[in-house]
Amino acid sequence: MATIDLTPLYRSTIGFDRMASILDAAMRVDTSTGYPPYNIEALEENRYQISVAVAGFDEKELELEVERGVLTVRGRKADEDGKQYLHKGIAFRSFERKFNLADHVQVEGANLKNGLLVVELLKVIPEQMKARRIPIGQTNLRTIESEGHDQAAA
Repeated sequence: MATIDLTPLYRSTIGFDRMASILDAAMRVDTSTGYPPYNIEALEENRYQISVAVAGFDEKELELEVERGVLTVRGRKADEDGKQYLHKGIAFRSFERKFNLADHVQVEGANLKNGLLVVELLKVIPEQMKARRIPIGQTNLRTIESEGHDQAAA
C-alpha cells in the first residue's frame, strides 16, 4: 500500500489534521466493486447531491448514517422466500458505500424515486469561519508587558 508524506503540507497549514486520515482511508478503499453505481453532483456553490442506483430496493431496506464526517449508505435486501427464478440478472446483493464529508457539510435529507436514492447535502459555514475584516489598533488586548506592569503596581 502506498503512503503519502504530508509533512510539507503541515508546514504551511493549520487545522487540516483530518486530511491525513481521509487520504489514508481513500487509498484503502476497495474499488474492485462498483456496486452500486453513484453520481456526485454540485448543484450550487454550497449544495451537493449524491444519487445512488438502488433499483429493486425498498425504503425499509436502505439505511443512511452519518458519523464523524462519514456518510454511510447501506442496503440489505429482504429475503425472498418461495421465489423460483429461471434467470436472476438483477443484483439484489447487500452493499455499503461510504462518502467522506468535508467539514460543515450536513445531510439535509434523502429521497427514493425511480430506483435512485438521492441524498441532499449542504455546506453550512459558521459565521465565525466566514471572512471578516480585523481593525488594527482598536483592541483591548493585554500584552505581556502590560500584565507584568499591572502585577508590579499591585
